[in-house]
Amino acid sequence: MPRAATRAAGRRTPERGASPHPDSATSPPATAGPTTAAPTPAPGKDLSPSAAGMSAVRGGANLAAGSVVSRLTGFVRSAIIVAALGTGLFADGYNVANTVPNILYILLVGGALNSVLVPELVRAARRDGDGGAAYTDRLVTSVCCLLLALTAATVVGAPWIVSAYAHFEGPQRELTVTLARYCLPQVFFYGLFALLSEVLNARGRPGPGAWTPILNNVVVIAVFAGYIAVAHGANDAGEVSADQLRLLGVGTTLGIAVQAVTLWPYLRAAGVRLRPRFDWRGHGLGAPLRMAGWAVALVAVSQVAYWLTTRLATTVAERADRAGIEHGVGYTAYANAQLLWIVPHGIITVSLATMLMPRISRAAAEGDREQVWAYVARGLCFNALAIVPCAFFFLALGPQLTAVVFQHGATSAADTRAMGLMLCALAPGLIAYSAGYLIQKGHFALRDPRVPRRSTITTAVAGSVLCVAAYLLVPLAWAVTAMAAAYSVAQVIGLRHPAARFRRALKGVDAAPVLKVHMAVTAAAGAAAGASFLLARFTAEAWSDGPLASGVVLLGSAALFAVLVVPTALRLMRRPDEVSPRRPTAPGSRRRAVPRRPGFRRRGRRNRRRAGAAPPR
Repeated sequence: MPRAATRAAGRRTPERGASPHPDSATSPPATAGPTTAAPTPAPGKDLSPSAAGMSAVRGGANLAAGSVVSRLTGFVRSAIIVAALGTGLFADGYNVANTVPNILYILLVGGALNSVLVPELVRAARRDGDGGAAYTDRLVTSVCCLLLALTAATVVGAPWIVSAYAHFEGPQRELTVTLARYCLPQVFFYGLFALLSEVLNARGRPGPGAWTPILNNVVVIAVFAGYIAVAHGANDAGEVSADQLRLLGVGTTLGIAVQAVTLWPYLRAAGVRLRPRFDWRGHGLGAPLRMAGWAVALVAVSQVAYWLTTRLATTVAERADRAGIEHGVGYTAYANAQLLWIVPHGIITVSLATMLMPRISRAAAEGDREQVWAYVARGLCFNALAIVPCAFFFLALGPQLTAVVFQHGATSAADTRAMGLMLCALAPGLIAYSAGYLIQKGHFALRDPRVPRRSTITTAVAGSVLCVAAYLLVPLAWAVTAMAAAYSVAQVIGLRHPAARFRRALKGVDAAPVLKVHMAVTAAAGAAAGASFLLARFTAEAWSDGPLASGVVLLGSAALFAVLVVPTALRLMRRPDEVSPRRPTAPGSRRRAVPRRPGFRRRGRRNRRRAGAAPPR
């Protein structure tokens, strides 16, 4: 089959012996008439299944770099916030007020945007004569109207929202409500940022969405540096003035606004000319709205568990304050530990999913479920090469990591140790959380929200039950650490069902290579974690456990992980057939040809057959 015909057919199985170059892009489908808006760019390179993982790694380098810089500036942001506010009740009030907008955004529209938008935009680009431009205009207009209405409602209902998440009284409650009114407009800007990022992702330009959060961090760093200069150590509800609260609240919201508005020039550079359109009926918005309804329901269930954790953690903080426990063991410590815990997921898993989602969506739209599995499985394998070592690193060195990042200003060694132990408790759940994220993307691409629904309900119920048990049974100083462990266990419980159903939906794909990669990396990372833990204990006894000594331990442990884990990862990457899961084929059937990829050496007749090359004469 000629190459042009192969592209026009959506790059179905090439003829035996054909070796299309893995970096060749998919041409856009032919249009029925003149384009009335932006032309349809290829959302991503449509590669063969065995090349999808390496292409995602190469294509996601820009995303990962942006995420790394964003996370590094985020650490600086978090450190200056903790240095300014400490980890007491005032910090809890600010964190509740600043976290509630993000929770409400995710609860009401965020889950729908992240899970549904890209598949629907990709389908519209392939289906409509104008490349999906009018469909994009209608979808963006409807979502923006919804965001404005939700933002207005949340600002009016700020007192009731704060009461739902924290049992504060007196001046502490008034302070939190005031900050919440300043911060709740973030709901609109969070939604606008996610909406524009997904439009860019569907157009094959996901990079700006990874870099613009740096501007948000810079703005917030400047705001809190100004607060430190003018507040002179005020970190109590009775000491903070109205102008200082306004500086914190408005400055934090300004950072999110800058992050969202900065995406607009990138849209124009991508050829997207958004126009408001209110003719929503009869233009195919019903399917995404139904899928969005399922996504919102799933997020609502998961946020019930998070609400319960927040409420119980703030209650623990108040009880600990009355009991004379001076170091922070409440919500702020938990939030900071979770902030570090989510970093590898945001840099690695989200970058991989962002690059793979358009390809998974196109394969699902074409009905090619074997290719859907190949993309998801390659993503799982490459994700494990980095996420598993990070989880073991957190498990072995949680207190040392939090000491380096947070032990400054008003934060004591006891505060950071409590955060570090919470990070250790969260660590095992990172592997399951990231794997489940990728698998859920596959279910939504297949338009099957029932499996994520059951998985989310299972995770939320298990987490809630274990969280309440930890609150009731564990001593006060360790209660929130036990809640973190409960969250980790719930993630592992919730992974089993979607993984099994995804394999069943794709008719018995072979998951053994995925498990093999996870087991190989787990063995290497476990050995490195054990050696790192012994190094940390020796350094603490022989020297100290302060930030400087902890930094030395982290550097030594990073070297141990590099020596023990990196060779394993490189060995797996150099043997791509072992991490390129394929659906078993019947005896005598012809397998999909696999193109050669630069950088991989193939030897022997068996490998030449896999590469689609003719055997030597």
